[in-house]
Amino acid sequence: MFRLDGLIAVVTGGGQGIGEAVCRRLASAGATVGVFDMARESAQHVADDIQGVPLVGDITKEADVERVFAEMVSKAGKVDIIVNNAGVASRKGRDVPIWETVRDDWEFVFNINVTGLVLCIKAAMPGMIVRKFGRVINIASIAGKEGNPKMGPYSASKAAVICLTKSLAKELIGKGDICVNSIAPAVIQTSILDQLNDEQIKMMLSKIPLGRTGKPDEVAALVHFLASRECSFTTGQCYDISGGRATY
Repeated sequence: MFRLDGLIAVVTGGGQGIGEAVCRRLASAGATVGVFDMARESAQHVADDIQGVPLVGDITKEADVERVFAEMVSKAGKVDIIVNNAGVASRKGRDVPIWETVRDDWEFVFNINVTGLVLCIKAAMPGMIVRKFGRVINIASIAGKEGNPKMGPYSASKAAVICLTKSLAKELIGKGDICVNSIAPAVIQTSILDQLNDEQIKMMLSKIPLGRTGKPDEVAALVHFLASRECSFTTGQCYDISGGRATY
């Protein structure tokens, strides 16, 4: 069950945190994984461990994205699975009310969290449509449903990810076994927490009934199902992985 033998995946932000956990999980299930990250050493380290393909580039630059996906196709023959995981919480830790947000902060977050995601979809989707098979998993956030204070750009960008997921899923109906879903984690124990202050982290933890942060491996397990062939009647959804926060 949920074997991924013969499938080719690209995971953005795959060099650390949730992305790294996803790369390792998909590889353990038999997928060939492209580890897409800006940091060459991180991408190489994870790729070496899982016998994957290191892919180095900036997801906000269309030329980089097109080059990276072309490189993956040249080495593996195709791309069946995209996990759009790369993201940031803020720019240089600037966590302020919306009326104090400057345009550069807003654009920095949206360029990575939204534009980069769209560029990756544009690069991979034509091949999926031709082969009539594909899985797209977009990592959103519970903040995209609830809106976290002093995290306006991040919350809005993750709401955009959820709606883009639903739009794309509807656009692909009738084009084969291509499923598009998103995941909305609550606080996960990764380096992205370094971009937040203690007050924000305590606020988010206080809303989680299970009383702890999530683990990258727990998110990777959910991604695994959504990336599998068994996920064939599920599309356009947003799955919470929030320790119960989403029940309130």
